[in-house]
Amino acid sequence: MTEAPRSTSTSRRRFLQGSGLAATAGLAGCLGGSGGSGLDELNVAYMPIYPDMQYFVMEEEGLFDQLSVPVAGKKFSDGPSIVQASATGDFDVMMFGIVPAMIVMDKGIPAKITAANIKNAMQILATDEFAALWEEHGSDAFAEFEAQKGRKFTFGTFPPGSVPDILLRYWIQNTLGLDPEEDVNIKGLGGAAAVQQALLSNNVDGTSIMEPVPTVIDANDAPFQSIAWAGDFMPGQPAAVTLMHDRLRQDNRDLATEFVELHQQATDFVADDPDTAAQHASSVIGESALPVETARAALDSPASDFITDPHDIEGGAEIFADYAQTLGKTEAQLSIDEMFDYGVYGSL
Repeated sequence: MTEAPRSTSTSRRRFLQGSGLAATAGLAGCLGGSGGSGLDELNVAYMPIYPDMQYFVMEEEGLFDQLSVPVAGKKFSDGPSIVQASATGDFDVMMFGIVPAMIVMDKGIPAKITAANIKNAMQILATDEFAALWEEHGSDAFAEFEAQKGRKFTFGTFPPGSVPDILLRYWIQNTLGLDPEEDVNIKGLGGAAAVQQALLSNNVDGTSIMEPVPTVIDANDAPFQSIAWAGDFMPGQPAAVTLMHDRLRQDNRDLATEFVELHQQATDFVADDPDTAAQHASSVIGESALPVETARAALDSPASDFITDPHDIEGGAEIFADYAQTLGKTEAQLSIDEMFDYGVYGSL
């Protein structure tokens, strides 16, 4: 698997704007700072996808400047790439899919989830032609497709072990009663950009993907449509989370609380000022790839359900933990206590 080029960014100082965010100006002082613990900066791994929207807002609104230490962000194309990079233990915060987060914890890296970023984030897209078969035949549409085309239906999505990949396999097996290894082809393509390009080039028949890709596909009049949404077949489906290394979560509790407080402020900001949030998303992802108007339309998708409270994904996390272990992505099935630290959010 080839890792996309990483870009390093530090927070930009600017006046806080919109939705009362100036009220956070005294946050660091009120929460007590890092307590002189020795952390000189926070190293944050993130992805240019909507499930990391809180990072976009915190960066672009200058909220990171309210922390006791500066933030250094590194961008990755997908969660498995962050898992690979996490082996060095350099990241204090990782904002990525819950399954890669489980893999990191299962590998013995001392970390826990302190916030959720989004729920119900996945859409299952298929060609318009297949959607007609789906409407008529339901889950038998895959067999009908193979009979007509002489080949299996091909999904292209994020790499194996990612949330889109495992969610897709769960849907095929547990919702449709089919075999994801026998009844369809599933190709790991890389990150969101690779999946989007495959769809626009008609190189795959469908995908499991998060926003803004479905909205970009629609804006480009590509012949794909949603045939299923995670909120219907797994309500509360977890996607991206905020995973904190123990040196932050335990050893620098005040600073950890500052970060999660700003995360909540960013979640509220998206709900209160989606127009500006869309501008931030376009800026971080790239306006040529995601024009502001498309970014704004993607915020109206049911798959753009941003949250901070980690309790909201507890049920889905248990399902994913079971499935991740069954597929061999983790050696053990992680428990809720092993995955989550609710105390940071609870102290806000």
